[in-house]
Amino acid sequence: MKKSVLFVCYGNACRSIMGEALARHHWKDALEVASAGLSALGYVPEETLSVLEERGVSTHGLYSKGLAEVELDSFDLILDLLEYPLERLMPPSFKGKVIHWHVRDPFAESLDGFRETRDTIEWLVTEQLPKWIDGE
Repeated sequence: MKKSVLFVCYGNACRSIMGEALARHHWKDALEVASAGLSALGYVPEETLSVLEERGVSTHGLYSKGLAEVELDSFDLILDLLEYPLERLMPPSFKGKVIHWHVRDPFAESLDGFRETRDTIEWLVTEQLPKWIDGE
């Protein structure tokens, strides 16, 4: 059965959107991937899209959404990119695990700031995510 991962940040505009796009890019159909924010910004900044497209990562279908728009209990793994105590927001039916890994928010920074964040998240997706998916 295919594992599912939810990337979470504050506004679902930079970090978690990058996580969703990069995981889809690197994992193809091996994972179900989504993203959401504690308080959705409501749009994805052009810088987020630009730094993903620089790497040939599809941005098709990406949009900013809140936690209420996803079924939290349907995910095997929730990757918290802002180190917020998400466990208290999980429904009793949630059986997955939450991993807290702070990634700097590049919102309102230069393209270089967005690139640094993208590179950090790409490392998480390619190097750390396989360990978490396999249960290490």
